[in-house]
Amino acid sequence: MAEELTGQVDRVTYTNQENGFSVLRFRVPGRRDPVTVVGTFVSVNPGESLRLEGRWGHHPRHGEQFQVERYETLTPATADGIEKYLGSGLIKGIGPVMARRIVACFGEHTLDVIDADIERLLEVEGIGPYRIERIRKAWEDQKEIRQVMVFLRSHGVSAAFATRIFKTYGRDSLDVVRQNPYRLAMDITGIGFVTADKIARALGFETDSPVRAEAGILYLLFRATEEGHFCLPQGLLLEKGRELLNISAETLEGAVTHLIEDRRVFRETLPPAVAETFADSFALYLKGYHTAEVQTALRLRQLLDYPLPPRRVDPDQALSRLHGRLPFRLAPSQEEAVKRALTDRVLIITGGPGTGKTTLVRAVLAAYRTMNARVCLAAPTGRAAKRLNEATGHPAATIHRLLEFSPHAGGFQRHEEKPLNADLVVIDEASMLDGLLAHHLVKAVPAHATLVFVGDVDQLPSVGPGNVLQDLIRSGVFPVVRLTEIFRQARRSRIVVNAHRIRDGRMPLFQDDSEGLQDFYFIEKENPEEALNVIVRLCTERIPSRFGLDPIDDVQILTPMHRGTVGAQRLNRDLQQALNPSGTAIQRGDRLYRQGDKVMQIRNNYDKDVFNGDLGRILKVDLEEQELTVAVDGRPVAYDFSEVEELVHAYAVTVHKSQGSEYPAVVLPLHPQHYMMLQRNLLYTAVTRGRKLVVIVGTRKALAMAVRNDRTQKRFTLLAERLAGRSTH
Repeated sequence: MAEELTGQVDRVTYTNQENGFSVLRFRVPGRRDPVTVVGTFVSVNPGESLRLEGRWGHHPRHGEQFQVERYETLTPATADGIEKYLGSGLIKGIGPVMARRIVACFGEHTLDVIDADIERLLEVEGIGPYRIERIRKAWEDQKEIRQVMVFLRSHGVSAAFATRIFKTYGRDSLDVVRQNPYRLAMDITGIGFVTADKIARALGFETDSPVRAEAGILYLLFRATEEGHFCLPQGLLLEKGRELLNISAETLEGAVTHLIEDRRVFRETLPPAVAETFADSFALYLKGYHTAEVQTALRLRQLLDYPLPPRRVDPDQALSRLHGRLPFRLAPSQEEAVKRALTDRVLIITGGPGTGKTTLVRAVLAAYRTMNARVCLAAPTGRAAKRLNEATGHPAATIHRLLEFSPHAGGFQRHEEKPLNADLVVIDEASMLDGLLAHHLVKAVPAHATLVFVGDVDQLPSVGPGNVLQDLIRSGVFPVVRLTEIFRQARRSRIVVNAHRIRDGRMPLFQDDSEGLQDFYFIEKENPEEALNVIVRLCTERIPSRFGLDPIDDVQILTPMHRGTVGAQRLNRDLQQALNPSGTAIQRGDRLYRQGDKVMQIRNNYDKDVFNGDLGRILKVDLEEQELTVAVDGRPVAYDFSEVEELVHAYAVTVHKSQGSEYPAVVLPLHPQHYMMLQRNLLYTAVTRGRKLVVIVGTRKALAMAVRNDRTQKRFTLLAERLAGRSTH
């Protein structure tokens, strides 16, 4: 028989943001100590009063618990409860200290004052008109958010998404959810089609409704872009649609036809040679992606065909002058590349570590300086741009900054109507360049300029959709300089030598410290738990003491996967405990964000000017302002507590997230439990991220699996075919 408890939340011990399951310590009148309460809650805060219905149970580890089946939120009745309720972080602008002052002034009538006569808060020391306005807005927003939460929970949806939905749609949230819940899957990170479909079905949308079919097709195309594709073969898309939606092929085909007529999807007819590789006669694109790919190819062909402007120096003469000015000697392949940079409109330079890519860029810059040419250097990430600047002595920017991106002014301010003021544009780390960013870049390159892409084509492709560097080379229409010679100084580095061995499908070489400290080590550990313990000791003790490196700023754990004993999630938890065990913190789901933590931005945020993959350190956790301040590239960036899902701990990150970065020391766990991700280009990318030290911890079997496996996932894109004239458009 169900029992009833009424009391006050003393502490929220745990909340799972995905499903709302929470563990509370709950004070019940008449009991000396708080009781443990477990169940699924919409949103609860310390100090909140609840009426609970449920049953008592016994957990083998945690003892007596009250298991909640239903509950009702009550207004806190006591001054103590109100103080704890307001000071819990519920309202931005009111922290524990301010909550104490407000309740001291108004006692048990505090919530009535805030709700009906908020101007009276001026009677409280430290509160002025500005703070009152902030409190008023936060109080009203909380009411709206709670309505959204209650509505979603009534339809079986996680409470964790309510704040995200409200942040996206504001006061239109309930209208959007009721009219077209499928928008959630496209607009809000973390809400997939299955969740949106669950809401839709609860609201009465039929299984075979055209709205559902169209939403499913759009979602699958959008998800394909997140997996690196620019398009999907029509047959594959319809097959995925039947699996996802469990509806007939006729309904799906009708949905595709309507989306094409509505210009939200574009269908490309493939010529026979391309149709064979796609195993289909048609490719389907989200409309914007088709436009980007077509225009990228068109603009690159225009650059290629534009007459070369008259140069003030002959390439041979320029090269002759460089020999006297440069502090290094160019290899024959580098000399040829300098000449081509002076005579070709678009040039691709590719090579592995130690082959002189940066040296070559410096030589090209020097050649252009002899002509007083205007030069722009850029890279996809802030860290890569900073390294490019340090290596060349020339200013370098991210591509977004080069193109003057502004979210408030409509996007990129540099484009075909306002091109870059440049005679030479050099893009470093071009393997990271995705198809959408490439589209905006080439639009902004002036017709007379030379465009040079520099990168390592053997690394992992971009995180974003497309395979730009690979496609440019595969098209066969641009000159490509392949640097293969490892220079003498680089040959002393085991990191460089082994990177090339791995790229060529050979096992890396290992040595002990008999000849002094090395820069490449393998520590064999068959047991994943032992490997985890070794990695923690490496970061906290062995690497800092033997190599003089900072355990947080200089040592980066790169791992093939998120999950598993030596996956990013477990490693981050254990490394946080070992390297940053105390300090002001906030709990969000199973993550604890603590002052001093190393974190990574996981999506582009143009308002903050931070991008997917940017690393930072948490400088401050402000419980009253409900803000984290994170140092990103030495710049403080403020995050509201509702935005912290954009940050993940970064003591350990996946290899994919490390692209474009270099670290003094890299520690790489490799274990058979990573078998799905054990690929040669992943191992090669990880090893080439280390500048001074690389340590692999794991099994020789896993290492051999990665070295042998040179299969890469095909990305569906037609950029190479368009460039080569093998496409119908």
